Amino acid sequence: MTESITVSTGQTFELPVSLSATIAGAVFPADRAAVEELLPTGLEPVGTRADRAAMTVLVVRYDRVGRETIPPYDEVGVLFPAVEAGTRTVPYVSLLRRPASGYVHTLPVTTEPARAFGVDVWGYPKLVATIDVTDEGRTRRATVTTAEGTLLSVSIRRPPTVPARLSGYNFTIKDDKRLREPTTLRGRVGGWFGGKGASLSFGEHPTGRQLDDIGVGTEPLFRLAADCEFTIGAGEPLG
Repeated sequence: MTESITVSTGQTFELPVSLSATIAGAVFPADRAAVEELLPTGLEPVGTRADRAAMTVLVVRYDRVGRETIPPYDEVGVLFPAVEAGTRTVPYVSLLRRPASGYVHTLPVTTEPARAFGVDVWGYPKLVATIDVTDEGRTRRATVTTAEGTLLSVSIRRPPTVPARLSGYNFTIKDDKRLREPTTLRGRVGGWFGGKGASLSFGEHPTGRQLDDIGVGTEPLFRLAADCEFTIGAGEPLG
């Protein structure tokens, strides 16, 4: 079943929306108690130990959005792998099942249509920013800057990929309601445990300072990459 939504910039999207993307991501350990304070009521973080949650940073370059509904854009997402409260979880296992799924905390993008697309349809916390993305060999680097300063800088070495299909979900808040969006990723996907293949730093932007206070580890737990077709469904109300 499809649903059509017209956003504030005038474009009409049919849900679920399909996007073509290349993704580089890294999952870092973080203090569980600090992450819990950033999650909305009804969600719980997943991580590696009772006192350690996780934070995922994704650097995404979209080359097609919907039926070329809006121009291509770049995006850097910060999300916290999470589940609905009361869901049984297992350290490491629950995290590795969906390292790129969870509560979306901030989502800078490079264009206003991209911002409206995410905010108006699902309530994604998007903001327009200058995102300097470079690909050198298998390493993708990005720096996010706004008028309030640098939010973050990240460098990720993309692991090798193989054909795969993955499903997951994102959690957002729209009109004071919690939503869960089903996601599907189809294409070439890869993951790599540990190592020193990613680095992350935060700047003076208020969101950067907030994230710098949650005890993020300096070495990644996991790195991931994808060259894929990415599909996002309509938001499903929770509770």
